[in-house]
Amino acid sequence: MKLSRILTMAILADLMTTVLSFTTIHPTSKAEFAEKTHQFNQIQVGTPVVTTFKFKNTSDKPLIVKNVKTSCGCTAPSYPKAPIFSGDSGEITVKYDAAKVGKFKKSITVQTNVDDAPIILYIEGEVVGK
Repeated sequence: MKLSRILTMAILADLMTTVLSFTTIHPTSKAEFAEKTHQFNQIQVGTPVVTTFKFKNTSDKPLIVKNVKTSCGCTAPSYPKAPIFSGDSGEITVKYDAAKVGKFKKSITVQTNVDDAPIILYIEGEVVGK
C-alpha cells in the first residue's frame, strides 16, 4: 500500500513537470533575416549608400518591430511600424552617410516583441577618396 502511494506520487510529479514544460510561455514570434551583415566593400567618400535587411515572420503570431537604433548618427534606419503577420515579410532599410575615409563597421539594434534580447545587424565596408 505504501509503495503504491509513493509510486503514484512519483508519477503525478513527473506528469506535472511535463505539463508545466509545455505550458511555460515562450515567445512564438520570430523574425528570420536573410542576412545579418551587409558588406558594402568600397564606396566613394561623400556618397550615401542604402541597403535593405529583409526578414520573415516564421511564427503564427504577429511580430512587431518596436525600435531600431544605430551605433552612430551617420547611419539612419527605417522600419515597419505595423505588425508583420504570420508568414509575411518585412524590411529594415539602412542609409549610411559615407562622410569619412576609412574602414567602418556599424551596428543596427532591432528590438521586437519577441523578448528582451535584441537582434543585431551590421553594415561594413571601406570609404575611399575620389
